[in-house]
Amino acid sequence: MRFGLQIPNFTAGETPGALFDGVVDMATAAEATGFDSVWVMDHFYQLPPMGGPSQPMLDSYTLLGALAARTSRVRLGTMVTGVTYRNPAHLAKIVTTLDVISSGRAILGVGAAWYDVEHEGLGFDFPPAGERLDRLEETLQICRAMFTEDAPSFDGRYYRIHEARNIPPPVQIGGPPILVGGGGEKRTLNLVARYADMCNLFGDAATIAHKVDVLRGHCKAVGRDPSAVTVSRLSTLVVTGSDEETTATKKFLRDVTGEEPAGSDVGTPEQLVARIEELAAAGVEYFVFNIPTGTPETVRQVGREVVGALSR
Repeated sequence: MRFGLQIPNFTAGETPGALFDGVVDMATAAEATGFDSVWVMDHFYQLPPMGGPSQPMLDSYTLLGALAARTSRVRLGTMVTGVTYRNPAHLAKIVTTLDVISSGRAILGVGAAWYDVEHEGLGFDFPPAGERLDRLEETLQICRAMFTEDAPSFDGRYYRIHEARNIPPPVQIGGPPILVGGGGEKRTLNLVARYADMCNLFGDAATIAHKVDVLRGHCKAVGRDPSAVTVSRLSTLVVTGSDEETTATKKFLRDVTGEEPAGSDVGTPEQLVARIEELAAAGVEYFVFNIPTGTPETVRQVGREVVGALSR
């Protein structure tokens, strides 16, 4: 069982460097308290639940490169790179560079993209879902080839490379692990089975168990051992101080969203440990939390009282 911290939002301070210093404080708090990885979103506009495009957002790979210089152990990745934002050969080069400067700590998280508002605002094409998934498949093939081969060529419908050089190569043998985000049962989980080292899912234990069963079916269909794919789950984590606060927080989330907060983990440290154990029984091996309302001290608390308790 491993744990990651996703940093989804940024708070601007009074000085130009204060925003980045805050990110570093969150990342180093995670590293110091047992988290295995630190993740950032690959978005150019902040998401609506956290204030939308008027709020600060940093470029993901520039930020990860800077965090590589300020950390020494945690793995670093995007949860997840939008396939529409970069040429895949360029993406492979970016992630390889991150792997080199971090001494082998990069993870390539990639998905079909969805945030149409930033596509429109910044001029990125936003094809239909089927085409985005086709582009994702070609991207996975190109990135894997550039991580592992000396001069690969590929001629697809949307992308091509010809004797593509990627020098220096990644530090990690076989290249950075590739994570595909999304739980689509027909296409996305099939792509995971065929090309990825990790997948990322959302939802409660019953939903996860079903998705894992579908993924195992795809793996068997393509002749792959399902245990070769690490199952991760991203969720929003809210630490409470009492059972009463847990109940009130869940009610607040239900009232705001109109649905059960299945994608959030809300509770005291003891309740969170029980929740994680339930999800682990459903098939989750890698837990990634974001804590939008938290501070570095919140991260340290989760590290001590949740990550630490489950790591013993």
